Amino acid sequence: MEFIMPAFAAIIVLFGLVRRVPVFDAFIAGAKEGVSTLYGIAPTILGLIFAVSLLRSSGAIDVICAVLSPVANAVGFPKEVVPMAMLRPVSGSGSTALLVSVFEDFGPDSFAGRVASVLAGSSETTFFATTLYFGSVGIKKIRHTLAAAIAADLTAMILSAFLVRILL
Repeated sequence: MEFIMPAFAAIIVLFGLVRRVPVFDAFIAGAKEGVSTLYGIAPTILGLIFAVSLLRSSGAIDVICAVLSPVANAVGFPKEVVPMAMLRPVSGSGSTALLVSVFEDFGPDSFAGRVASVLAGSSETTFFATTLYFGSVGIKKIRHTLAAAIAADLTAMILSAFLVRILL
């Protein structure tokens, strides 16, 4: 298995040489373009990371989850998964850590574990993806994208609990 990546790189280089492409020059041009893209999106990504860290360390996420727990109970969504549902649109790694926590505390086959699994598989890191993709091409006005994406995340949250309840 260790040879797959070097073999893949060698195949690309050989293909380029056969097609008479200046491989090293093409590599350097691509690297320059990648660095300029990174330079363009870095401030936005850093701002998003800062905001997530601020919300986590200030306890704001816990307060929001406490406020939303009664609403979650009313729609049949397990309160144990509310923190993950809140963090999922913002941070993939943070929500995955909370998913593992739900598994450890309640088990992967529990209602909360199954809802968390379905939610993790059917939702997106909305704010991160919007920041990354729109920022990389320089789009400042996202129009209806954010509203539609948040609506999709809410739909995934509600339907994950509903479908798990039906299929159990």
